[in-house]
Amino acid sequence: MSTTWKKLKKSLIPKISSNHDRRRSSSTSSTNGIASSPSPTPSHTSVSRSSSLLSYSFNFRSSKKICAICLGSLKKGEGQAIFTAECSHPFHFNCIATNVQHGNRICPICRCEWKDIPFQAPNGAADTTRRNNTMGRARVSPYNVSLQDSFISGLPLHLLQPPPPPQSEPDLFSDDEPLPAIQAGPAAASTRAQPITIKALPEFPAVLASEAASKFAVLVGIRAPPFHVDLQQLDRAPIDLVAVLDVSGSMSSKLRLLKRAVCFIIQNLGPSDRLSIVTFSASAQRILPLRRMSSSGHDDAIRAVNGLTSSGGTNIVEGLKKGVRVLEERREHNPIASIILLSDGHDTLNGDVHGLYRSIQNQSTVNPRQNLQYLNLLPASICPRNEHAPRDESRQLAIPVHTFGFGFEHDSNAMHAISDISGGTYSFIESIDMLQDAFARCIGGLLSVVAQDVQLKMQLISPEVQIVSISSGRYKSEIMSEGQTAIIEVGSLYADEEKEFLVYLSIPASTHSESEGENNMSLLDVMCSYKASTTEIIQSRCDHAVEIRRPEVLSPTDSMVCLEVDRQRNRLSAAEAIANAQRMAEGGDLVHAQAVLSEQRTALLSSASGLAGDALCNWLEEELNETRLRMANKDLYEHIGRAYVLAGLSSHSWQRATTRGQGNQPSTSSSISYETPSMVNMVSKSQILNLGSSSQNPHPSLNKSCSLIQRNK
Repeated sequence: MSTTWKKLKKSLIPKISSNHDRRRSSSTSSTNGIASSPSPTPSHTSVSRSSSLLSYSFNFRSSKKICAICLGSLKKGEGQAIFTAECSHPFHFNCIATNVQHGNRICPICRCEWKDIPFQAPNGAADTTRRNNTMGRARVSPYNVSLQDSFISGLPLHLLQPPPPPQSEPDLFSDDEPLPAIQAGPAAASTRAQPITIKALPEFPAVLASEAASKFAVLVGIRAPPFHVDLQQLDRAPIDLVAVLDVSGSMSSKLRLLKRAVCFIIQNLGPSDRLSIVTFSASAQRILPLRRMSSSGHDDAIRAVNGLTSSGGTNIVEGLKKGVRVLEERREHNPIASIILLSDGHDTLNGDVHGLYRSIQNQSTVNPRQNLQYLNLLPASICPRNEHAPRDESRQLAIPVHTFGFGFEHDSNAMHAISDISGGTYSFIESIDMLQDAFARCIGGLLSVVAQDVQLKMQLISPEVQIVSISSGRYKSEIMSEGQTAIIEVGSLYADEEKEFLVYLSIPASTHSESEGENNMSLLDVMCSYKASTTEIIQSRCDHAVEIRRPEVLSPTDSMVCLEVDRQRNRLSAAEAIANAQRMAEGGDLVHAQAVLSEQRTALLSSASGLAGDALCNWLEEELNETRLRMANKDLYEHIGRAYVLAGLSSHSWQRATTRGQGNQPSTSSSISYETPSMVNMVSKSQILNLGSSSQNPHPSLNKSCSLIQRNK
């Protein structure tokens, strides 16, 4: 800085003197708020005071590097906001805001008259910023809003104003904005016209009459109706969303992209949706009450996001508690309520939380709710502790938390456990540049809910047949009436979303005599009940009951397995193999973990659907191979393997799309990776915005990703 000053002083003092003499007779005070020296011979002190006069002789190139008012560096990332005027000249935000406090609209460099001027920063803001810089803190002032940041480029100037100073929080978060009046429309008729479709397929078309089948598989599947063009806002259920955001000190370098990603969510919420924002570092604070995302709600939310700063430790539990309170204490309720939790680190303020999370994760395929020590850290609305509570009450209490862990230092065990216990999904974001796409994938689903409280019910037809087990992942299932009926609690369905489950039956040998000939045997009926966007309870039934034949001799076609049943069994087997390998890797046995994955890959390729070239099997084979590569050694597993595996297990457990690593595996189709059309469209919208911002990005490589295989060759 001293070198720059000497050069400027040497080259500009003659010009300053000349300009000063000419202006002295016509002006007795500076119009831009900076005092001029009355001395005709400029001393070092007078030059320091006359930074606005110095700026007149700056060329364009130098003015891009140095603020013409304070002569400080305009380099990004130094803790000071940068204001770029409409004449393209940049200044420190606080410098120019003070400079125009009396209404001056003249550029200190080119003398161009501005139509829009920067707003006045609050008293002391500039001093605070300079003091933070002097102390060398990596801390951003609440008023530091850079107009050059891509996430806010193009926003109206009034949205760049800082939020009002934080107020003390109320004792109860019952200040949620009232919901709009429900308007009648054609959505009810359109939804009823296309109800949830049900399918039920037996594993084999026939079972030998003289033999019993102890574990005969029946595939039961449901598919939600699609959105109707021009009626999406009416067809879907509105949502109450709480964003719980990590703003600890480690987030300072990621804050710009976090703001851009949250603004993307804000801009895609409709006027019937409501959003609240909670931030946490060492403590938690609600910075936006539950507001409708109308035009004014959008503006207030964006202002709140623009004021985010980072500092302090990481208190995930406290952030979740405050986020849950927002939903628990609201006066009115939208049909769908969810929390999105974002963090890049470990909880540093709740004891040995990492150890507790790891222990619960290792038991997640059995029953994570058994670890009461861990559950006590979470609010009851995220993790209902009473397993014997009435079913309706249980569903009402559960608030899904969709967690996003990014970077290599976040606690993937914690984030996965929180999402798994609450009914949400966990996404691993290997690069912060993928955050907006990950958010887009999640809200693309949340903003497309067309069915709620979905419940599948199976009723046996033949009394001698019995339901013995159900493979339903993390969805709650129950077998009742001595194996004669069963239910699966699916919850909500996104538009075009599909779920498939395997129901295993015990079928006894036939009691019919040979003279009676071949008999058809009816196994079970499948029904579905759900609540549509109209809140009306709708009942639907599978078009046909599941039947098999009971011949005395099986034909070749009778022994051919149903490919849809086989591919679903492959999916479940692959997920189980990955879970087993993950447990081995946690214990340090990476050799056997890789062996388990290789064996499952071989079994997958030799299965009926694998030999038939089934697309799902090809995807599973790639996933098994990618998982094996990420378990090549201990460092690689702990760096990128564990989080990748847990995000995949979350996806399989709920049959719902998550983000893994740099994104979903490149060769997968959306239907195979659980993505719905709404998710695909929202991610496409995000990528178009990212592409637009990357055209102005001097480092386009930030938006590129390389595969794990390439990195490890």
